[in-house]
Amino acid sequence: MCGPAMFPAGPPWPRVRVVQVLWALLAVFLASWRLWAIKDFQECTWQVVLNEFKRVGESGVSDSFFEQEPVDTVSSLFHMLVDSPIDPSEVRGPGSSYHKDTLPSEDLVRMGHLTGLKPLVLVTFQSPVNFYRWKIEQLQIQMEAAPFRSKEPCMAEEVCSMSWYTPMPIKKGSVVMRVDVSSNGLGTFIPDKRFQMNINGFLKRGWDNNIQFTVGEELFNLMPQYFVGVSSRPLWHTVDQSPVLILGGIPNEKYVLMTDTSFKDFSLVELSIDSCWVGSFYCPHSGFTATIYDTIATESTLFIRQNQLVYYFTGTYTTLYERNRGSGSWVRVLASECIKKLCPVYFHSNGSEYIMALTTGKHEGYVHFGTIRGKGVDFAVFSPPVASDDLELLYHIPEFIPEARGLEFLMILGTESYTSTAMAPKGIFCNPYNNLIFIWGNFLLQSSNKENFIYLADFPKELSIKYMARSFRGAVAIVTETEEIWYLLEGSYRVYQLFPSKGWQVHISLKLMQQSSLYASNETMLTLFYEDSKLYQLVYLMNNQKGQLVKRLVPVEQLLMYQQHTSHYDLERKGGYLMLSFIDFCPFSVMRLRSLPRPQRYTRQERYRARPPRVLERSGFHNENSLAIYQGLVYYLLWLHSVYDKPYADPVHDPTWRWWANNKQDQDYYFFLASNWRSAGGVSIEMDSYEKIYNLESAYELPERIFLDKGTEYSFAIFLSVQGHSFRTQAELGTAFQLHSQVDVGVVLADPGCIEASVKQEVLINRNSVLFSITLKDKKLCYDQGISGHHLMKTSMMVNVVGSSGLCFQETHLGPHMQGNLMVPVFIGCPPGKRLAFDITYTLEYSRLKNKHYFDCVNVNPEMPCFLFRDIFYPFFLIQDLVTGDSGSFQGSYVLLVVGGGPTLDSLKDYSEDEIYRFNSPLDKTNSLIWTTRTTRTTKDSAFHIMSHESPGIEWLCLENAPCYDNVPQGIFAPEFFFKVLVNCGLCTLSCANSLLILCSLQVSASVFVGLVIFYIAFCLLWPLVVKGCTMIRWKINNLIASESYYTYASISRISSMPSLRHSRMGSMFSSRMTEDRAEPKEAVERQVMT
Repeated sequence: MCGPAMFPAGPPWPRVRVVQVLWALLAVFLASWRLWAIKDFQECTWQVVLNEFKRVGESGVSDSFFEQEPVDTVSSLFHMLVDSPIDPSEVRGPGSSYHKDTLPSEDLVRMGHLTGLKPLVLVTFQSPVNFYRWKIEQLQIQMEAAPFRSKEPCMAEEVCSMSWYTPMPIKKGSVVMRVDVSSNGLGTFIPDKRFQMNINGFLKRGWDNNIQFTVGEELFNLMPQYFVGVSSRPLWHTVDQSPVLILGGIPNEKYVLMTDTSFKDFSLVELSIDSCWVGSFYCPHSGFTATIYDTIATESTLFIRQNQLVYYFTGTYTTLYERNRGSGSWVRVLASECIKKLCPVYFHSNGSEYIMALTTGKHEGYVHFGTIRGKGVDFAVFSPPVASDDLELLYHIPEFIPEARGLEFLMILGTESYTSTAMAPKGIFCNPYNNLIFIWGNFLLQSSNKENFIYLADFPKELSIKYMARSFRGAVAIVTETEEIWYLLEGSYRVYQLFPSKGWQVHISLKLMQQSSLYASNETMLTLFYEDSKLYQLVYLMNNQKGQLVKRLVPVEQLLMYQQHTSHYDLERKGGYLMLSFIDFCPFSVMRLRSLPRPQRYTRQERYRARPPRVLERSGFHNENSLAIYQGLVYYLLWLHSVYDKPYADPVHDPTWRWWANNKQDQDYYFFLASNWRSAGGVSIEMDSYEKIYNLESAYELPERIFLDKGTEYSFAIFLSVQGHSFRTQAELGTAFQLHSQVDVGVVLADPGCIEASVKQEVLINRNSVLFSITLKDKKLCYDQGISGHHLMKTSMMVNVVGSSGLCFQETHLGPHMQGNLMVPVFIGCPPGKRLAFDITYTLEYSRLKNKHYFDCVNVNPEMPCFLFRDIFYPFFLIQDLVTGDSGSFQGSYVLLVVGGGPTLDSLKDYSEDEIYRFNSPLDKTNSLIWTTRTTRTTKDSAFHIMSHESPGIEWLCLENAPCYDNVPQGIFAPEFFFKVLVNCGLCTLSCANSLLILCSLQVSASVFVGLVIFYIAFCLLWPLVVKGCTMIRWKINNLIASESYYTYASISRISSMPSLRHSRMGSMFSSRMTEDRAEPKEAVERQVMT
């Protein structure tokens, strides 16, 4: 299958930009070959390669996965999709690249297509190391492949050759991806297969458009002298986090092997280092060599040691660090030190990776501890315990190897006898999940508590261990100085020899008879390592003077079975012939897991599902346009997941809700168009094909890991069908005879003070079986509170059927599978995928109800609510599980703080600690409070209020020295002020002490402000009319007064008949009127005088 590689653009990138890169498509093929011994049986397997979009349909091509820059090449296609349930302005897609491989049998591919076979591709993104920068999540997307015809010339009418294609997404913050390919259950049965699909940040495109290594120059001739007869060396890297692996040890050359597919393919590279050598009295060296001795790979950086010199090189990973362009050359560190050994730290912690460098010469015994976060490394030096307390003295190793006297193991108490063979320690290793510590050399010591050590006597003292390969799931492989391979199950005391052994002789003889290309009579092992709990070898084969470097599986179960059968068998005479029978040492015949809960609640895996758009073409084959549309849809699906990581809760708790919210009512219409082949662009997009899955079923096996929240429990059952008659009756005091099974199950907890387990046995006598019900529960003692997915405590649970270690196997179609020993890593703390979200919908509804009026923002923003200054603010929150889809009201306590603000979004700033105290504390005396509440409950120091869902609400104050005081409007609308609010639920009883950072807008009451504006406009418009009206009223009053005075004077003059008096009074009246009111019009005065 092929498909385009995508990158959901998260919040740091604008919405209109696309994923980084060339988009990649997966090409999944059916490869088949015939077994030499069984001609009628055809073994099929999936093959996956990566190709660029422009090379879709071509055969025999493969491209590297390193491009991470955003490129948009499919936007124009979506604008053609009118009458479709998508918004072309939102859906984008990057350029694409593909994975592809040749097929030995095209007939099988065509037959699969005609019988309905469709590959299902599950891409799992590994969480990044730096959880301070990136969100910790367990994300998967399952895609159905789209059939595509080959572009090669074909004489057939329909198809000669074909393959399937799916988009290959890229997620910001993740550089390690796991691809699982399975069948949809139709057609030919094909086993599931897993591939590593990682981004290689140590590649670049040269001036001639060819791909080059940034760390050196690639070599294409693998000479036999580089590998034949060379001693094997360990493969060191950060577990599950290193996208590129590196392996040195090639004699007298600056050569290393590099791979980004876990050695499915690889490159031989000559490193561009200076190869200098400085010997001195303080740093003695017997001679110079160009050999790269120690190599360690981390998430973005490679480390090497050549002689006493240490170098590192940081790759270009813009998915991790947007401004990181990687190292220009190898950087030398610890230049003044004489380094004799680099040691890996297998697990990251506290958002960082680590490395150790051991010194020799003058500073013998000092340890340099390097911290890797981002680009570069910082070293701290620790002196040996004899000089200071920087390092802890773990254990005093005995001088000689103890005398076991035929025992498999021996507890070292100091009273045992010893041999004359001196102990020569070479290394120490600790498994952080089960706390098992191994000290090894020409011996093997094991401890689970750092105090009491057990000597494992099965390992011969004549051998010396060179290195150990760990699965961290309960299995350990041991490589000796003589290249022997030994095997150990953690928690047991039996050590098995795998190579050389009788079982290995049987196995390799059968493989050579089958003419397997993975085996030869002359071979050299380069390294031994675990991948997905399976043991692999990197081996150089010599066949007919031709060399080949291959990665092959070490069949541990098969070897143990062969070894057991060749050592323990019986020959019984039956009549005239002998019958061969093998002794079965396993205490049970069948082992099954039952009553397994749905896994997502415990694995925290978020999974999305995407199907290709339906093509309106009778053969069902897709073309370049439909594949590009498919990649755009998958990209948009993951983009919705990315932007859903926000402090606000949508009305529907599902990231895909916004995609289809406005189109669900038209779903029947879109179906009508597709049914009548009228969909635009020749494709039909089904809404139900892009969704988030919340109800995954169990796969009848324990999950890879379990996350336990505070007080959470995980239950399952083990069903065992016992061998023969393995039951007994036992009388107990005060009871009748009880039936007991002689098959026992033990549960070993790495940290019994933190978790507990209970086992209940039920004997099924009629089925000759026994059922063990096991419950694992967190004690609420070892983890208080924390951020979702941060600082989780590692522990484990091991379940062992007594007497089954290395002896019990289940035959499957994929070969034997070891049974009786189960080991599950357990993480205690606040699991990933839980969050505290601001419930905007209910907060607004409740606020309108309590404040008894409707209010809406001037500029509506669904991501940022606004509230009135005069209203009481009633915030509500939700506890949401992004994995299971659960969502419920937050009933706990929290502290609310205004930590930033500004009159506009552009002027928003963060407040200092002193300002946060003054603006939020009820103890403030500077008249600076922004808000207050009637809640009386406070923190212990009374510095801040403690709120809950029952609190009476928040009253906005904005006092004189508060930043929101005297806010000036920027236009004709009410002034507003933006607040950045921090909500911390660290005081609640949940294990997840998440914090919320939300933005809200506070506005002055619009009714008062608008009333003032209206009054001002009315005053300006009516003022001239008011002045004119006042003038008229005053004039009329004056007329009335004048008229009354005239009639009074006339009456007096008639009575007295004195004209002189009349004239004098009129003169005085006229004089008095003019003095009193000089503003009257001249015409009015003249009329008054004439009257």
